[in-house]
Amino acid sequence: MKGCARCASEKVSAAKPEPVRPRVESVAGTVSYQKDNIVSREIIRRKNGTVTAFAFDKGQGLSEHTAPYDAPLQVLEGAVEIRISGKRFRLKRGQMIIMPANRPHQLQALTRFKMMLTMIKG
Repeated sequence: MKGCARCASEKVSAAKPEPVRPRVESVAGTVSYQKDNIVSREIIRRKNGTVTAFAFDKGQGLSEHTAPYDAPLQVLEGAVEIRISGKRFRLKRGQMIIMPANRPHQLQALTRFKMMLTMIKG
């Protein structure tokens, strides 16, 4: 039926993202290494941002780019070199860095490494 309130309500609820269900898991365990590759898995995806786990094989990296918002990066395993506006930072397991919005950055895996990246638009 055209204009049905129930149908409109069902369409709206269908467009909503699934609610986050409480669960305990190893973030590093959500992605696996692949030879000569980068693997990623979105843990949370919302219109205002994402939380993503990555696994980089040794020597893999991301070329220089920018993002329009601050992005905290936490190293879960291994070691990485990150360049932000030309300045080098070496991070290892348990460390984090915030990559500032609109500043060029790139990264290179010094060893196999896993990270969690949080990007919140706003």
